[in-house]
Amino acid sequence: MDSVYIETTVVGHIAGRIHRDPLVVARQQITRDWWRDDAPNYIVFISQLVLDECSDGDPLAAAERLEIVKDVDLIESSDEVDTLADALIAGRAVPASEPRDAFHIAISAVNGVNYLMTWNFKHIANASLRSRIEQVCRDAGFEPPIICTPDELMGIEDGS
Repeated sequence: MDSVYIETTVVGHIAGRIHRDPLVVARQQITRDWWRDDAPNYIVFISQLVLDECSDGDPLAAAERLEIVKDVDLIESSDEVDTLADALIAGRAVPASEPRDAFHIAISAVNGVNYLMTWNFKHIANASLRSRIEQVCRDAGFEPPIICTPDELMGIEDGS
């Protein structure tokens, strides 16, 4: 069974209040559909960083986010994760101003997770950074996760 690391933006789209922006509403619905219908087909992981980020902000919203992930398996960090996160920043695959994004990528790669699911298009699911992210991971001896959004990982009904 394939594994998926869900980054904090995914949790926010599952637990968050319905947004006013129609694009965000569509992403929320896609994410909720994936969580309900497709997540059981994967081994799903989060990290302590996801728990920390989910705990931030409004206490009621934080409690809702934490409830969503309460039964999700936690991946432990390691010195290798820290080293790869530093390499991602040094290699300009992730901006130095965003060490948490580097950590999400590093923890997925070091732990051999197949997919890193995110709605963070700025520093993680960014086509212009993807080849750098993959190269830094491989140079460090790790296969990079496939970075994707929930809709890219949704099951497709066989129409035949």
